[in-house]
Amino acid sequence: MATAVETTFHGITLTEYDDLLRRLEFRPGGASEPGCLFHFATPTEDGFRGIDVWESTEAFDRFVRERLGPVLEHLGIASPEVRVTEVHNYLIASPDRRGGPVR
Repeated sequence: MATAVETTFHGITLTEYDDLLRRLEFRPGGASEPGCLFHFATPTEDGFRGIDVWESTEAFDRFVRERLGPVLEHLGIASPEVRVTEVHNYLIASPDRRGGPVR
């Protein structure tokens, strides 16, 4: 079941977020982690918030354990607040929208 994950980082600048992406070998507008259907980040008053939809909670947990957690530890960044919710539905861009919406 798809899972929405909201991660809120306090005391982190968007420049530090960009560095975190680079260290995880991601680039803006590029491919995401296997199992992550999409990701976006927004600034907050004291940091940033990432919003993801993952194929499963297990896929997110694996990413945190194997990739994100070690990089955060190396950079001395505290773990974020995490909120996980079950996704009822999500939509993605279609490479071919010639048919248009069903009426």
